[in-house]
Amino acid sequence: MGGKIARYLNQLIVGNVFDAPEILENYATDRSALKIKPKFVALPETTDDVRKLMKFFTQLASKDIKVPIAIRGSGLDEMGADLSSGLVISTEKLNRLLESDRRERLVRVQAGITLKELNTALSVNGLTIPIGGHEMETIGGLISNCPSDDYAGKYGGIRTYVERIEVVLANGEILQTGRFMGSTLKRKTKEKTAEGEICRKLLAVAKENEALLKTMRKTRVGLAGYPMIARAVKKNTLDLMPLFFGAEGTLGVITEVILRAVPIARRPQRVVATFDDFKMAEKFLDLANSLKPRELNLYDVRVIKGAEETGKKLSEITKKMEDGFVVLAQYDRKAKGCIRKIESVRKVLPKTTKLLVESPKNKPALDELCNSLTSFLHHTKAGERVPILTDFAVPGRNLGNFLRDLETLERSLGLDLAIFGSYAATNYHLRPRFKIDDPDFPRKAATFLKTGAFLIGRNGGSITGGAPEGRVKAIVTNDQFTEAEKNMYETIKQIFDRYDILNSQVKLGANTRSTLTHFRTTSSAKIMI
Repeated sequence: MGGKIARYLNQLIVGNVFDAPEILENYATDRSALKIKPKFVALPETTDDVRKLMKFFTQLASKDIKVPIAIRGSGLDEMGADLSSGLVISTEKLNRLLESDRRERLVRVQAGITLKELNTALSVNGLTIPIGGHEMETIGGLISNCPSDDYAGKYGGIRTYVERIEVVLANGEILQTGRFMGSTLKRKTKEKTAEGEICRKLLAVAKENEALLKTMRKTRVGLAGYPMIARAVKKNTLDLMPLFFGAEGTLGVITEVILRAVPIARRPQRVVATFDDFKMAEKFLDLANSLKPRELNLYDVRVIKGAEETGKKLSEITKKMEDGFVVLAQYDRKAKGCIRKIESVRKVLPKTTKLLVESPKNKPALDELCNSLTSFLHHTKAGERVPILTDFAVPGRNLGNFLRDLETLERSLGLDLAIFGSYAATNYHLRPRFKIDDPDFPRKAATFLKTGAFLIGRNGGSITGGAPEGRVKAIVTNDQFTEAEKNMYETIKQIFDRYDILNSQVKLGANTRSTLTHFRTTSSAKIMI
């Protein structure tokens, strides 16, 4: 059966569809703790290829033959959202820059182009998309995951730069987004098209949940479910684009994107400060953050010491430190003035604090520090630092309380819970070591996830504050929705994906038992890249 389908689809599209086991194995893992082997992998090369694939599998679903579909960019997802037991549509061949308007600073690209490829092309004209994430992330992947990257505190993240998107819907129809209002919106809702029907139904959902959406607009919520409905429907206008930010490929396949670039900022100046405890670091962090840094990162010193175990030379920073935190700030605009203000507080800092302002002498140490996180995460001598509880948000005012809670949790679970993340973007990560060949690994990981999520919530945070839930964190988030939220999100999903074939076990359809069953038992090379 599989062979016949692959042969038929290869006749249908310009790109390729594979069902060879050795190829499928390459798409069975990402950067998450999971392994799920697909039955097919498709590498479309055009939007029309995607349209034909979606139409075919929707027709199968209409006959009760449901093949779950995941959309995959570079395979960097940490929560397993780009894995599927059915079809994986990889956008790696949809990687062209289609148009560029230097005067308007606009660029139209296919969704599979990577951040590195795009910024390299833009740099010729002195432009960039200022995202502080992994350079191999695809633009479509950035939209689907909507991460709170290290630059987001200053530059706002991917949402700030996307003007429009093209999406292939589950039934194969093409949607090009734009904000509709007034007579245009009325005309759109009367159209007998998939887009017209979606607009009509979403407006009805918004009207029915008006009070809920009003609350969501006033309070910061995570990316679990489809909270961007509050931005899609606003002041008698409708734009479908916000719904796809953080949707993880569950509403449609993003194929093209129009972005607005900005001028490249000058090379940043860096400052490093060390503190024996968070209470000492807090005032410094608030000062550094008030000066609008490009990055303002906080590391438990154990992260840096862990990197030293791999050979990194960081003693200039960690010397005489047993516990505490390291702060790294980078300024790319008005850097000299910012540095002067930071240096002016040197006299009131604790005597044990080291304050290093970048200079030719200490530049190598600061370069080592910036690379230390990669060394820490990939040092697997005593176990793999599998992503289980990453990209969560905790408000700055509550971070001290959360860190105290973490100390208790660390003792309780016997895990090394060294936190790191962006204070400016309020986005943090915990990556304790797990022995993934331990039969009890899934249970231990689930306990850690659920207990950590409770502490994050108790401190006013969200486990999806920096990225959506995927398969892993959905174990928790599915139980956190109110009945009204759950009903609204289920309706939105059904509006876009009638047969529930797009990432059906991500977000609302997550199955805890299934997710735990799919936990890896061996290391994945993709984790180590």
